[in-house]
Amino acid sequence: MNIEQAYEILYWGAIIVLALIMLFVLVRAVKGPEIVDRIVAINMLGTLTIMIICILALWLKQGYLLDVSIIYAMISFLAVVILTRIYLGVYRERARRKGEEHE
Repeated sequence: MNIEQAYEILYWGAIIVLALIMLFVLVRAVKGPEIVDRIVAINMLGTLTIMIICILALWLKQGYLLDVSIIYAMISFLAVVILTRIYLGVYRERARRKGEEHE
């Protein structure tokens, strides 16, 4: 077994483990129970996707995939910020309505 085969086994193993983790995180994103759990799960899905893209960049020796992962990280970050802002708006509106009901 040469070093190339060892790296290929390592890359396959890492991608399989990350794919399994993504499956569990996807279940958490769908199941919840809270909105916060879903937002964190979506953020983690983005992070795991970035990790898989970086592993593929190393495996395939394609540097442009690292640029793709950086762009994906920015988009993922913006998506989580937007989801958080939406959630905070909904939370504040519910709190305001609840406060009006008690008055």
